Amino acid sequence: VDAIIIMVTNEQQAESVLFGDLGVVSALPFGASVVLSSTVSPAFVNRLERRLQNEQKGLKLVDAPVSGGVKKASDGTLTIMASGSEEALQHVGSVLSALSEKFYIINGGCGAASVVKMINQLLAGVHIASTAEAIAFGARLGINTRLLFDIIRNSPGTSWMLENRGPHMLENDYTPLSALDIFVKDLGIVSRECSSRKVPLHVSNVAYQLFLAGSAAGWGRIDDSAVVKVYETLTGVKVEGQPFAVAKKSVFQSLPPEWPVDPIGDLVNLTQNGIKTLVVLDDDPTGTQTVHGVHVLTEWSIGSLVEEFKNRPKCFFILTNSRSLTSDQASRLMIDICSNLSAAAKSVDNVKYTVVLRGDSTLRGHFPEEADAVISVIGEVDAWIICPFFFQGGRYTIGDVHYVEESDRLIPAGETEFAKDASFGYKSSNLREWIEEKTKGRIQASSVSTISIQLLRKGGPEAVCESLCNLRKGSTCIINAASERDVSVFAAGMIQAELKGKSFLCRTAASFVSARIGIIPKPPVLPIDLGILRERHGGLIVIGSYVPKTTKQVEELLLQRSHDLKQIDVSVDRIALKSTKEREEEIEHIAEIANVYLEGGKDTAIMTSRQLVVGKTAMESLEINARVSSALVEIVRNITERPRYILAKVFFFF
Repeated sequence: VDAIIIMVTNEQQAESVLFGDLGVVSALPFGASVVLSSTVSPAFVNRLERRLQNEQKGLKLVDAPVSGGVKKASDGTLTIMASGSEEALQHVGSVLSALSEKFYIINGGCGAASVVKMINQLLAGVHIASTAEAIAFGARLGINTRLLFDIIRNSPGTSWMLENRGPHMLENDYTPLSALDIFVKDLGIVSRECSSRKVPLHVSNVAYQLFLAGSAAGWGRIDDSAVVKVYETLTGVKVEGQPFAVAKKSVFQSLPPEWPVDPIGDLVNLTQNGIKTLVVLDDDPTGTQTVHGVHVLTEWSIGSLVEEFKNRPKCFFILTNSRSLTSDQASRLMIDICSNLSAAAKSVDNVKYTVVLRGDSTLRGHFPEEADAVISVIGEVDAWIICPFFFQGGRYTIGDVHYVEESDRLIPAGETEFAKDASFGYKSSNLREWIEEKTKGRIQASSVSTISIQLLRKGGPEAVCESLCNLRKGSTCIINAASERDVSVFAAGMIQAELKGKSFLCRTAASFVSARIGIIPKPPVLPIDLGILRERHGGLIVIGSYVPKTTKQVEELLLQRSHDLKQIDVSVDRIALKSTKEREEEIEHIAEIANVYLEGGKDTAIMTSRQLVVGKTAMESLEINARVSSALVEIVRNITERPRYILAKVFFFF
């Protein structure tokens, strides 16, 4: 062993690792290096260096504290500051450089790096405490804390700690990423050092007392952002932020009038004149709800795609259900489908097509993984188009912020239940920032282009076409929209740009597809249109979606139909977490009960238990979703009585 790296919580643990009953010092060879990467006092580092020298084994100490936390440590992107003798630094410099994204050598011998780390922790602790104080003060004065946070993080008063710890405070989520007691230790080091050096540090000592108070109250092992609970206790006010909502009426009144000409007629004509076929890869079965007269493929063999292209359709769907897959599985599926699309198109007079990744209007799904996979097959396009507007669902994009309608209010998507999804959660409501967040910084928010509502409503399709044609190759472009006409105007402009040779990959909700192919809306289908009133059997409702909105819908359904609706509860625990035998027994049991009810003419609702069950990771949560969905499918397959109708409200159904 040439070197050993010690990264423990405190000085006592470091001493134990080195000199305890099973201490490593006795086993180290002559001339080995000891790298201490814990946050400890400079005085301790100096004492440790002398003690190692007294071992008479030529041991070299490198003082190398780190910054970045567990995530950056696992990614190899830590910031490491190191000090020590020139010989010691040369001995381990390449190792520390490999473990870090930024590596600094501090002159001054052992202890100098710990001085720098101590000062960093002084600022970090003060910033966390100041964030807590500011948010608590705002809450006490009656300000919406989410709005306050959003304003400050975009103003000079922001800090990295505010942006990182503030959301924990607003969500009342103190899952320990860095325990509060860590700052009791670190600011304690600062306090003792300033006392011994007779340097007055007023602000950091106040912060130290706040963390001490939090620890004394029993919050030492939860996240350090819980220091805000000290202020909550003192003021009696909770800082947990309510979703920042705006009045829909006032927002819409502030927008310019819609483009005066409805482009639907032009869109119908354009789609009949040989423009690119729209191929919609639908990540769950709900994407077809805004279209009619369009083919939906559930398999994508080259032969099937050739037959579809031969018909020269303006659009067809491929149902991928990729939202039920892991990211890697979804990417492989996109590559498989797009490879077949490419082969089929070439064999049919090299037919031209545009790919649309139809996804969730609340921004959940495999982005950018699916888009990257598509591009790897079809090649670079002029721009990615991001358009999550969905009129029927009350999803609007205004000023680059995506909103979800709740009654007469608009709530930023990042503040809704959808953003907390265990598999596809996100924080950003501004689509520029959402793109940066989902691409992990690969696409910077500042580089994202925008088609504004002002441009759509004042410039019309020609202005859209001009903007799209002026985009830099490989751009990402957000489409704002507050009405179906806005999307139709954009679609008409996009077609004009395609006719000029531009190519696009679209990630959109359902409304874009119907606009792009010029679908003229039809009234809802009535039961009499389907002939289901003539059947004597009961209808079947299958409910697996777990979001709170679905639960509210279920409660309303049961309230209105409790007198004649039979409810069957499916245990998620048994179908997703228990043994195969218990799963099969539950499936068989539910199907048997449903058969009895349906045969007796009773409308029947099969619903999963309403409590959300998630895994420890996003992938585990996806696997649970898949098991629940497949179980619901098996239940329906096992029902032998033909229901009068089937309604499915499930998160993933395949």
